[in-house]
This record gives sequence, structure tokens and C-alpha cells, in this order.
Amino acid sequence: MTSDATPPGATPPGTGPQARATALLRRPKLWLAPTILTGLLALLLSLLYMGGIVNPQGDLQDLPIALVNADTGKPLPGQKQNLGTQISAAITADSAGGKAEWRTLTRAQAQDELDSGKVYGALVIPSDFTDSVGALTTADATERPVITVLTNPGKGSLGSSLASQITTAAGHQASQTIGKQLTTATADSRTKLLLADPVTVTTQVGHPLGNHSGLGLTAFYYTLLLVLAGFMGGNVISNGVDTALGYADNEIGPWHTRLPTVPINRTQTLLLKMAMTAGITLISVSLVLLACVSILDMDATHIPLLWIYSYCASLAVGLGVQAINAAFGGIGQLVSMFVFIVLGLPSSGATVPLQAVPGFYDFLSHFEPMRQLSDGVRAILYFDARGDAGLTRAWIMIAIGAAIALLFGFAMTAYYDRKGHKRLTPQPA
Repeated sequence: MTSDATPPGATPPGTGPQARATALLRRPKLWLAPTILTGLLALLLSLLYMGGIVNPQGDLQDLPIALVNADTGKPLPGQKQNLGTQISAAITADSAGGKAEWRTLTRAQAQDELDSGKVYGALVIPSDFTDSVGALTTADATERPVITVLTNPGKGSLGSSLASQITTAAGHQASQTIGKQLTTATADSRTKLLLADPVTVTTQVGHPLGNHSGLGLTAFYYTLLLVLAGFMGGNVISNGVDTALGYADNEIGPWHTRLPTVPINRTQTLLLKMAMTAGITLISVSLVLLACVSILDMDATHIPLLWIYSYCASLAVGLGVQAINAAFGGIGQLVSMFVFIVLGLPSSGATVPLQAVPGFYDFLSHFEPMRQLSDGVRAILYFDARGDAGLTRAWIMIAIGAAIALLFGFAMTAYYDRKGHKRLTPQPA
């Protein structure tokens, strides 16, 4: 005779850990929130990141490029203007189909804008251009006149490449236009062949960078390190303080502890977290600078200024993270990730020029932290720490960002404290 009774000490059928987990998996509510949130995050990240870089040529508009007409030659017979003036007028009238913003400058002005990062490149017509072209009509002509394209790798490899493509195309178009004018004035077949495309377009670096500048990308990656140091440091400090004060569990592998709860209001907690952020950021930023400059030999000048700027930039991010966490609680880390990283990367203008991204990202760039910070880092690393290269604006935006973080964070915690929203120790269901 068999018995259905469960032996003493044995787990009843259907109530063990595996059975309970299986039963929980059948609950639709358990799946609903994670599925929706994870799917939305994947969709948003795909749209935001790929949307900013998928078609830079198609989105390109008004890329700043200098146009230098140094031609001092007299007009050719039958013409009212020298060729340099004619070419400049044709280029500025066309504007590369709206893709370029041509800035007519002197050679010195163009070099200054290259050195301050205000233009992505330059097209230079030399002083003897008309005379050189006129000499091609003579029987002993051998050398073709030259138009020079100047690149600016300090503006990023993609931005400099886009400018180089536009300026090179403009130079070749000018050469073909001139060739059509000249070939009608000669009967010699050899000379006609030379005159069909009479101008040589050469490319030179207008603002050289060091060999350890990552082809103009070290500024972006260094900025990303500063943002990540502030973001991750802020979250680690926030979680560490909550654990130490007894408001969060401390779980490492199979070990789980909860410390006694320390009676402290939200404002005092935020003050503690921000003070720790200010201290610990000193160490993290110093290690970032040490790794990049001393160990990896990244090209960098103005090291003391770079260190001070790095600290202030990363601190502003860390203070922002603490303020957001204090205001939004458990979802604060997700909110701060969107503010500082998800929306910041595609709108930074550090890899893809803002003139080559959709308008939404250009709008974000006016207030997204990573854009402001990358301009300052780029100015220090590549443009001799010039204020007009973006450093002055970066300092202003860092100060504004830190002030907003302090005001927002303490305003929210003061409001919660005044309303009596205490941080109670969670109880089991």
C-alpha cells in the first residue's frame, strides 16, 4: 500500500525553488515592464546613435570653409577681372549646393581661423595665378598653375575630410571652367590638351597636429573619459553612501548585508554625496590625465590648465548625476545616462560635424554637456588653449551646468524634506 504523504523535512511537490521560479515565469506582469523598457531603450539608442552618423553627406549644410583669393595678376585679354576674382565669385555663388559656407578671407585671416578651429579647411588661390594661367598659352608652357587646399585635422578627421572633398571639387571645377575659356583661343592641339584642365589642385595640412593626436580624435575620447569618470563616479558614490547609511542592501555574490539605518534627511545626504564627489573626482581625473599623457604619450600642451579644466568638467557631470539621482530616485541612473551619454554622444560634434547631422542633434548641441566639454578639450589640445577656439564658452557652460546641478538637486531634496518624504528602510513583502 502506497502513501501520498510527504516525508518529514521533505519539500512538498511543486513548492521547490525551481518550481517557484517556473511559476513566476508564467506571470505576465513580471514580463511586462522589463520587456517594454528594454525594447524602448534598444529602439531609442538605435535611432539616436545611427541617426546622427548614417548620412553625413546628405545632412551636410553650411560647413565653414575659408576662401583666399590672393591673385594680383591683371585680367587676361578680353576679360574685365583676373581669374582669381572670377573663380572666387563662382565658388561663393554656388556654395557647393548649400553644403559649404564660404568665408572670403585674406591668407592671414584664413590661417588664424584654421588655428582657432573656426573653419574646417581653406581653398587658396595664389598671387600669380592669372599670370601662370596666361603663360600656358605660350608655346613653351610646361608647368600648370596651382590652387592649394588646406585641411584642418584639429576639427576631426571626418570634418576635415568633408571640407577637403568640397574644396578639391571646387578647385577642379574652376580648372575645367578656365580650360573651356582658354581652349577656344588656341589652335595648337598639344596646347589644347594642356589647357583643357590647366590647374593643379594640391592638398596641404593647414593646421598640423602631432603624431599622437589620433588624427584629431583624441579630444573626443578624452572628453568621453571625463564624462564617464563623472557619470560612473557619481553613481558609485551615490550607491556607496546609500549602502553605508543603511538605505540600500550590500550584496556581493552570495553575501548580503544591510547596515543599521542612519537617521539623515535627503538634503544632508545629497550634501554628503556632492562633497565626496568633489574629493574623489580629484583622484579619478588625475589618473585619467596620467594614463593619457604620461603612459600613452598623448600629445598635449598646457598640462596644468588641462588638469584644472578636466577636474571642473568631470565634477560638473558628477554633481549633475547626484542631483538627478536625488530627484528621481531609483530611475535616476537611467535618466542621467540619457542626459550625459545617450543624447550627448551624437550631439557632441566631436566625430561628425554638427553641420553634417540632422537638425535635432544640432538643437541638442546647444545645451548637451558633452558638446560644451569637447569644445574646451579640443581648444586646449589642438588650438593652443585659445578662448575663441571654444574654451571661453566651455568654461561658461561648465559654471552654468554646475550651478544648475546644485540648485536643482538641493531644491528637490528640500521640497521632499519639507513634504515629509523620508527615506524609509524597505520591508519585505
